[in-house]
Amino acid sequence: MTDESKKQIIIKGAREHNLQDIDVSVPRDEFIVITGLSGSGKSSLAFDTIYAEGQRRYVESLSAYARQFLGQMKKPEMESIEGLSPAISIDQKTTRENPRSTVGTITEIYDYLRLLFARIGIPHCPNCGNEVSHQTIGQIGDSIIEEGEGIKVQILSPIVRDKKGQFKDVLEDLRNKGFVRVRVDGEIRELEEDISLAKTYRHDIDVVVDRLKIRKDVDFKRRLVDSLETAAEFSEGLITVLYDDGEKEYEKKYSEHFACVDCGINFEELTPRMFSFNAPQGACPECNGIGSKMEIDPDLVVPDKSLSLSEGAIVPWASSAKRENYYFQMLDAVSKYFNFSMDTPFEELDKKYQDTILFGCDEKIPFTFKRRNKSYMVNRKFEGVVPRMQRLYFETKSSYSRKYLSKFMSDRKCYVCDGKRLRPEVLAVTVGGKSIIDVCDLAIKDSYQFFQDLELTERENFIAKEVLKEIKERLSFLVVVGLDYLSMSRSSGTLSGGEAQRIRLATQIGSGLVGVLYILDEPSIGLHQRDNIKLIEALKRLKDLGNTLVVVEHDEETILSADHVVDIGPGAGEHGGKVVAQGTPIDIMNNEDSITGQYISRVKKIDIPKERRPGNGKFIEIKGAAQNNLKNIDVEIPLGKFTCVTGVSGSGKSSLINEILYKGAHGKLSKKFMFAGKYDKINGLENIDKVIAIDQKPIGRTPRSNPATYTGVFTDLRDLFANTPES
Repeated sequence: MTDESKKQIIIKGAREHNLQDIDVSVPRDEFIVITGLSGSGKSSLAFDTIYAEGQRRYVESLSAYARQFLGQMKKPEMESIEGLSPAISIDQKTTRENPRSTVGTITEIYDYLRLLFARIGIPHCPNCGNEVSHQTIGQIGDSIIEEGEGIKVQILSPIVRDKKGQFKDVLEDLRNKGFVRVRVDGEIRELEEDISLAKTYRHDIDVVVDRLKIRKDVDFKRRLVDSLETAAEFSEGLITVLYDDGEKEYEKKYSEHFACVDCGINFEELTPRMFSFNAPQGACPECNGIGSKMEIDPDLVVPDKSLSLSEGAIVPWASSAKRENYYFQMLDAVSKYFNFSMDTPFEELDKKYQDTILFGCDEKIPFTFKRRNKSYMVNRKFEGVVPRMQRLYFETKSSYSRKYLSKFMSDRKCYVCDGKRLRPEVLAVTVGGKSIIDVCDLAIKDSYQFFQDLELTERENFIAKEVLKEIKERLSFLVVVGLDYLSMSRSSGTLSGGEAQRIRLATQIGSGLVGVLYILDEPSIGLHQRDNIKLIEALKRLKDLGNTLVVVEHDEETILSADHVVDIGPGAGEHGGKVVAQGTPIDIMNNEDSITGQYISRVKKIDIPKERRPGNGKFIEIKGAAQNNLKNIDVEIPLGKFTCVTGVSGSGKSSLINEILYKGAHGKLSKKFMFAGKYDKINGLENIDKVIAIDQKPIGRTPRSNPATYTGVFTDLRDLFANTPES
């Protein structure tokens, strides 16, 4: 490396995409902005040249074994590049829509929270709410005897829990200590057997300490206590007891550490994995840690409540409007039994009748079914539309039927965990009076304040000092980049591209890396000016750690805050790809060839029209918008005009327009129900034909997709070439 390349990144002959064989030198360890018209070649220089070459060199530095998993990386079109540091790209791509991924997990804050709650969390009984106390060996013995005299029991000590390996040394050690039996992955085995375990799978191993039949005498109690002490000694206080009363076999777990005396519920020692909704030890058993389940949605079953049953209000039973239909005869019998009319609009029926139709009843109803001039009568309970569809969905073996029924299903909050993803006993563990999910549900600024105000004992502070430091630092970085309005429980799939990028930026600040080249793609996009200042401060903070920042950006404040600016242009496509100007922001402003400089210096400006469009005098009116943080507001949007909805980040703009207006209007205009946000009513939809959403999501889903195929032009091109004589 030359002395010059120690101070600068020197690119020569860059020709990637529309770059015109350019030479560029930018200072290292500085805040650099690459700007210019859209399509001028900014990203080609920053991402496809500088970052791509940095990645390629990193991969080449790895062993041949490691490179075979990463594949061959194409070298960018250029002559040379010097002074390159290890490169990290922070782009606008949204995170994957994994339902298990949240803001807390992708920032790794949740990992520290799991550790914190496992170490200083106070367990409570999920039934009675009492703080869980320790249970002595004597108390455990009394609990076993209370199961009943004559019941056979086996005292087991958990040795291995959910770990990979063959554990030959563990099994051999148990043999040497005189034990005869073990339970391996739920199966009782003799230790004298040759027990072979797959080392790539997770295993559970319990040693059988004793086998007894419950009696209520002193000798039995003495032997039981001795066995329990032996079992607890091997497994740090954990004991498993298998019961066999002759009719059924069951299992109970005991612990010297945590147990509810009032309810008789025993709890395992707290571990970080118990607080993970991605692990079976912590995930809610009903929803498997997702927080929701796909269930039949009554709103999708009856989307238009102005229709009557005879008009097909129940969409999956729409054919029930025909009198000979099985479902019509079923609904007709229900209506006659409860004395309501099949011709009454569904919304005008009493609530109890609506619930009976949808969810069934316990009363036996006389049903008369007619088919092919034959009829039969049966008295039975009416199952209800929703339970019947739910049952058929899980019972059917027809993929067609399951696909059809899935149209009437939506994600519904899990009724066991109330959408909180974790087991009840885990949710009952608190720090500072809050469960781990309670903390995650707070806005990040409130969560940060919670940990700032958290009062701990001297012992708890000694244990949690370093963990709390990491949590507070990472939360403060999210506040710095303007994401204080998010919560750690927010699903990553609901984040915008800008939010996802700023989360990655905050994560990088928290990592404390030094000597790295960061490439960022328009981090200010979607930010209010108030939050833009925070973002610029965060970028400078990352630079001050000893890193080089290359930022592709159009924002004026970001350009003026940069140490060095590279203006690519002068036009877009084949008319761009040249370095128009570079230097400090002042140099760019004074350069007559730079269009960017002319706008920053106010030589050119965007004309503000003196008169506004009159519109057509009609409005779309949203009543009672209450999605997320919207406070039951009413909004009028004029038609025939260009309307801008603005506000600080997290104020509710997307909730109002995307979740309420678009989904609500699209559902009504297309007659296809969409699960919209909370609102009372949308008026004025009769004045529009359709609604189209243009968002930041990428349009291509496959490598074969391109602008021609997406717009449909390629179809015309194929037809044209197919009709030529040469074809």
